[in-house]
Amino acid sequence: MPEVAAAHAEVREVLGVPADRAVFEPLTPDPHNGVTAGVWRVTGGERSALLKVLTRTRETGVAWSASNDPRHRHFWRREAWLHRSGLVRVWQPYGIRAPRLLECVERPDGDVALWLEDVLGEPATAWYPARHADHAHRLGAAQGAVGAGEDAPWLSQRFLRDHTSDRTAGGALSDDEAWRHPLVREHVPPGLREDMVRLRHDRAWFLTVMESLPRAFCHLDHRPVHLVGDGAGASVLLDWAFAGDGALGEDLGTYLPECVLDRCLPAAGLPGLAKTAYDAYLHGLRTSGWRGDEHLVRLGVCASVVRYDGLAAALLTRTDAARVGDGGPDPVAARLRHRELGLVLAYLAEQAAEARILAPQLGFPPAPSGR
Repeated sequence: MPEVAAAHAEVREVLGVPADRAVFEPLTPDPHNGVTAGVWRVTGGERSALLKVLTRTRETGVAWSASNDPRHRHFWRREAWLHRSGLVRVWQPYGIRAPRLLECVERPDGDVALWLEDVLGEPATAWYPARHADHAHRLGAAQGAVGAGEDAPWLSQRFLRDHTSDRTAGGALSDDEAWRHPLVREHVPPGLREDMVRLRHDRAWFLTVMESLPRAFCHLDHRPVHLVGDGAGASVLLDWAFAGDGALGEDLGTYLPECVLDRCLPAAGLPGLAKTAYDAYLHGLRTSGWRGDEHLVRLGVCASVVRYDGLAAALLTRTDAARVGDGGPDPVAARLRHRELGLVLAYLAEQAAEARILAPQLGFPPAPSGR
């Protein structure tokens, strides 16, 4: 591939071995994202590194094209500038760090090659619940101490609004036949259809609430698949391409359902983890010196469920496959997948209901459908 050929000239500088002694192992980037041309683990001798090539030209087969707008969620240079500026290191004193930048190369074709530390610790997908709660404490301490951080002109803004604006699958929610599918009837709790329709109906209200809450520097794709323990007690957070302005509590609100969606724990354990992790996050905020209203944090966690307003529609459009690939390493049985997603959707509905109750108590207008 052209990206690998171009990297041969960079191998000696990064790994200290001739190019012909390097082995390139392709990894799987997000297939929807046009910002990434490819990701490889490159091994030379006893050393290894991750190579991530950022591009503005990949268009074929992607749902999310790269943007030249520095504030857009898919601005293609953002991750390189975060590493170059050192902004990815602002949470390091609190136990969350980025992989070390080994080299950043501006290539003649306009692409940018990021050579990063290959972190070989335990992936968060294998962590026990207590380790996820510990990470939530670190995240709270980091966001409480750093706050909104530096407003660099290339940090993303209005991420949630852009992210949810792509969703056009809402028609599936009104498909009676899809809701009558045996797998759906078996695993989707009664009343959940109404809850999911309401979440989509109230999307603009949720977005306005989220954009009005106390701000924080956020990763905005805070998922277990993007976390590794480094063996020294720190959490290493990968893939900073979306990072920028978010609501306090938003990263935690993403992380919790993703613990199930990334197959870290069964969905039945999600409510318990959510309670433990939220308490840990709030304790982290307090220990860092944050003295704001904790109810605003709770609202940020709950209202962030608007990010998942398309999850029910995605479930309904995949009911005909005997086995369904859900983004994990292996296919999972459709029955198991529907059971787990049904429980996640029930959790999201409860979070949305709590947000609708809490917001007016904090001075926000009530949700339209709640009037």
